[in-house]
Amino acid sequence: MCGRFALHAHPDVVSLQFGLRSLPLFEPRYNIAPAATVLVVRNDGAALARWGLVPHWAKDPAAGAKLNNARAETVARKPSFRDAYRARRCLIPASGFYEWKTEGGRRQPYYVSPAGADLFAFAGLWERWRELETCTIITTDANEKMRAIHERMPVVIRRGDYSAWLSGEEGLLKAIPHDAIDIRRVRRDVNDARNDSAALIEPCSD
Repeated sequence: MCGRFALHAHPDVVSLQFGLRSLPLFEPRYNIAPAATVLVVRNDGAALARWGLVPHWAKDPAAGAKLNNARAETVARKPSFRDAYRARRCLIPASGFYEWKTEGGRRQPYYVSPAGADLFAFAGLWERWRELETCTIITTDANEKMRAIHERMPVVIRRGDYSAWLSGEEGLLKAIPHDAIDIRRVRRDVNDARNDSAALIEPCSD
């Protein structure tokens, strides 16, 4: 799964990597949690959407509270996601994401960032419910390196596959290679979504 991530890259870096002419205003964030407004990249450019997908047929936007992630194995056929999978794909820029491992009876957070790159591009879906636009992050089985922390991870779309993903190509929902990620232990302050600073991604040993 993916329950928290960060996006703190300069807007120029985001624009360059995704080939964007313009971006909506967004602030650097180090602890993005479900229900937050996040940046998404679609075929028609960049936009802001609430994290937690609300299907277009939902009766209540509260449905999005449980749909911040979609499993790659079932996304094409699960009713909550299948329409968006066919017609409303997106990329979600991220500087990194967090995952937790139980150590000594406590949940210890780790920060996962791109190795040798500025940004991940998570495979995502977006939907419009009345005037509300929402999104979800697609996850898959973790690669060998990530499995030391957690059995799932976000699907990361390679830079050369951005257009293919957005245009509906199949076969892209797989784990990024283990040597494409760096993992470091970070402070438990990230456990509280109200905390949001660069200190959250600094390595720690305690």
